[in-house]
Amino acid sequence: MREVAVIGVGCTKFGEKWESSFRNLFVEAGALALEDANISGEQIDEIFVGNMSAGRFVEQEHIGALIADYAGLATNNIPATRVEAACASGGLSFKQAYTAVASGMSDIVVAAGVEKMTDVGTEVTTDVLAAAADREWEGIAGVTFPGLYAMIATDYMHRYGLTREQLAQVAVKNHENGAKNPNAQFQKPITLDTVLNSTLVADPLRLFDCSPVTDGAAAVILAPLDRAREFTDTPIKVLGAGQASSTIALHDRKDISTIDATVAAGNRAFKMAGVERKDIGFVEVHDCFTIAEICAIEDLGFCKKGEAGRLTEEGQTAIGGKIPINPSGGLKACGHPVGATGIKQVYETVKQLRGDAKGRQIDTEIGMTHNVGGTGATVVCHIFGRA
Repeated sequence: MREVAVIGVGCTKFGEKWESSFRNLFVEAGALALEDANISGEQIDEIFVGNMSAGRFVEQEHIGALIADYAGLATNNIPATRVEAACASGGLSFKQAYTAVASGMSDIVVAAGVEKMTDVGTEVTTDVLAAAADREWEGIAGVTFPGLYAMIATDYMHRYGLTREQLAQVAVKNHENGAKNPNAQFQKPITLDTVLNSTLVADPLRLFDCSPVTDGAAAVILAPLDRAREFTDTPIKVLGAGQASSTIALHDRKDISTIDATVAAGNRAFKMAGVERKDIGFVEVHDCFTIAEICAIEDLGFCKKGEAGRLTEEGQTAIGGKIPINPSGGLKACGHPVGATGIKQVYETVKQLRGDAKGRQIDTEIGMTHNVGGTGATVVCHIFGRA
């Protein structure tokens, strides 16, 4: 296996992108990544694109071919593959691109993610996202994703004593970070009262506990590490990769407050990277709901079960804290275009390790990403370091 580095990154601004089409979003992100890597499209060997549900959101399937075509690469017959793993589609597209380079099958590979979610109404969006759960056991009973994560939150709060205020502090912290991120959907700090007094969605989760509906795209370019400096003075090495699966339905799990796939994927990434938790300078975790960030911190091994709420309340997960979580603003404030989120996490990690995360910069040499599909049926983790 060859060592692999990220040589270029690009990301659109996240939000309700009424002026941009699905096609324009991924072309914009890809062009930014190519420019950042100082390469042309003719140098690309392969493309992987994460997308959850363009068929429902914009009535377009055959996404790999569409992206190759509108990126101007179809005449070169570049292989382009769509990758789907619900909200972990982006993270998994990155893992597939990493594997292609590491194996020697390809040299210059694009990993991208895109989703255009606002072209349909809220009812349709809710139904599309529910398809990432078990439709025949959970969806048929009318359970939505806020409802599923509300079950996790209720169980966790009962067993570990997490307070409503500690849970709300996750959102406050992430909006504080998002206010420093020019690509974030929400760029305004909020207060604890804002979260606690927002509309109840699924008890105990309120509106500001939930990630928003978002349009956006991100792209990164990978190359063999031994060629990386042909393109950039600041290559970022992929140190470790881990992927795991679990049951798609919550009722089949022995403990719904512990995401077993996060534990397994994290452990695999750490083993491959040969680093310890104390070496990690920050983590971009999958905070689709505030309770998801609490569980992720613990399941990745950064503290014991039941301690993440206190760490958040004490500011230990803020920028400048012991283990900064989601300096980008996370899914909560940066936004969550589901197919693009995993790539956006890589984009943020590369910017941080290059020292280019103005206003939210963390001084470290190693960062980590954590991308979740559904309620934890698929989890992908990556660890990155300065080359």
